[in-house]
Amino acid sequence: MGIFDIAGRAMSAQLVRLNSSASNLANAGAVSASAETAYRPLKPVFATEYEGATGRATVSVLGVVQADAAPQKRYEPGHPLADADGYIHVSGVDPNAELVEIVETARQYRNSIEVLETAKSLTLETYRLGR
Repeated sequence: MGIFDIAGRAMSAQLVRLNSSASNLANAGAVSASAETAYRPLKPVFATEYEGATGRATVSVLGVVQADAAPQKRYEPGHPLADADGYIHVSGVDPNAELVEIVETARQYRNSIEVLETAKSLTLETYRLGR
């Protein structure tokens, strides 16, 4: 596993993270008739993978799970999705937290691009010196 593989896997993981946050942000404020059917935020699950002999590490995506954030219960008896008691259930997504997550993900993605650019530049310079 080389630097290009490691950075590529990191970028793939950040893409999963970004897609999860984008989905959460798109569903912020989504309304449902019950707590069971309300949108729950998505969170990716990552694991560190070590290469035995060299000790190099990379990331793998184990999956995407629903977070335990409970939907908010709001009293709106006139809403078409209100239950018999007049309550609607709004997704438990915090838009501010999701925006922070997106900014952090973009920074991490950019860091991986810089690693790839540096590795490419050094490799090309090494080839040039070898001529």
